[in-house]
Amino acid sequence: MRVWLKELRLQIGMTQNEVAEKSGVERAYYTMIELGSRNPSVEVAKKIAHTLGFNWTIFFDNICNETKHNQEVC
Repeated sequence: MRVWLKELRLQIGMTQNEVAEKSGVERAYYTMIELGSRNPSVEVAKKIAHTLGFNWTIFFDNICNETKHNQEVC
């Protein structure tokens, strides 16, 4: 699970559906990304990052962990 993504979304006060709509993806696909069962394409990562206001490369950082995500997002 991408806890950092869910926590950021909740801090902003958005639902999964709102993020999905603003990012131009299906809600089910966004949910799978948030749960960690799917990885977004670069294009989708950029859209989600723009919607939630973080650096899209966080999705692809192979050596990162939850703590690093939280630091980069904030």
